[in-house]
Amino acid sequence: MKLKLTLIICLFTLTFIYSQKKISGNYIYKTECMGIEHDGSLTLKAWGNGRNRADAVEQAKKNAVRDVIFQSILEGKQDCLKKPLITEVNAEEKYEDYFNKFFTDGGQYLNFITLKAERIGEKISRDRKKARESVTNGLVLSVLRSELKSKLIADGIIK
Repeated sequence: MKLKLTLIICLFTLTFIYSQKKISGNYIYKTECMGIEHDGSLTLKAWGNGRNRADAVEQAKKNAVRDVIFQSILEGKQDCLKKPLITEVNAEEKYEDYFNKFFTDGGQYLNFITLKAERIGEKISRDRKKARESVTNGLVLSVLRSELKSKLIADGIIK
């Protein structure tokens, strides 16, 4: 009887641990405001999902820049500018060719982010979730909002 109860508890515990790991890797995390710098850049915690850590980090960088351009950043601290750079309805579809090129791997979006310095221990263990087929990674970075705005004005995307 005691052995049966122990086995049932172990089974439930293992099921719970496995399901938590699977769920956390597939959960969609939102970009969070960590603060605004004196130069107007936004310090954000962005999340990305990919086949491995490198893909997830690259996707997190793209998500941060995309959220500053198209989305309001409502999560985290309240001092980030809530208004996106582009407020035009369906702008992402209207300028699809431009943004597809802008967000290619190794594309121009990389010119508008800087990674925040973290201790090596934090980089290794912090904010990494894993599912069966994918990895989700959180990344603290800074988006150069004013430079990004100037680029979009120069390219005729915004006025």
